[in-house]
Amino acid sequence: MGIPNINLKELVDAGVHFGHKSQRWNPKMSKYIHSTKEDIHIINLNFTVQMLSEALKVVDTVVSKGGKILFVATKKQAANKIAQVAIETNQYYVNHRWLGGMLTNWSTITKSIKKMKELEVLKSNPDNEFTKKEILKITNQYNKLVRSLSGISEMKKSPDLVFIIDTKLEHIAVSEANLLNIPIIGIVDTNCDPEKIDFPIPGNDDSRRSIDLYCSLIRETIKSSSDKIDFDNSQNVKKEEALENENSKNAEDVNNDS
Repeated sequence: MGIPNINLKELVDAGVHFGHKSQRWNPKMSKYIHSTKEDIHIINLNFTVQMLSEALKVVDTVVSKGGKILFVATKKQAANKIAQVAIETNQYYVNHRWLGGMLTNWSTITKSIKKMKELEVLKSNPDNEFTKKEILKITNQYNKLVRSLSGISEMKKSPDLVFIIDTKLEHIAVSEANLLNIPIIGIVDTNCDPEKIDFPIPGNDDSRRSIDLYCSLIRETIKSSSDKIDFDNSQNVKKEEALENENSKNAEDVNNDS
């Protein structure tokens, strides 16, 4: 239980150390780069192990307090995986396209979510009097909204933490979270700017194996944290029941004495 162990060999096997071509680098990532091999920057995994561990501790703290995480990854090799982890751990996600204002203009996004739910009712109502053409239009509009909003449809307020794969691609999400002072955990490849990320994790953000490993570690952390909450809640319930039983017994004793 607790924070999962981070195995250096696992990171190597997943190709976490492979950055981008050296001409595509961001100089702000220089301290995290170990060397260059065949024109590819090699990430120093000693930093990755340390910073990944710190990030997972942040995840544990947030979830243990009942906080919520928003996962963001719209690139093809990460989109399905990030949605799967969010759904399994009862968190939120954006994996199709980041709509401007998803965090900073929440009132407008809320209206779009409401519209999506209304369209769902309309298209599934067997008593509707729409033509086939109208139903097709409603369905297309609904599907478009679902792709963008289904992962945040139950989000009532800003998340407590944002987890992003490819912070360069998701720069709008980064900017919005920064504006609202929402802490960000981000996988930062050698072409990214780590200074905009509260808890950067130097690593490959393109490889499916790398992405699978990040998701596996964060899933394990969230589930462990959730189990702790469930255990604490059950212990509190037992204490309350024991106290109620004791109070009932004391009341009976008082009645018997009188």
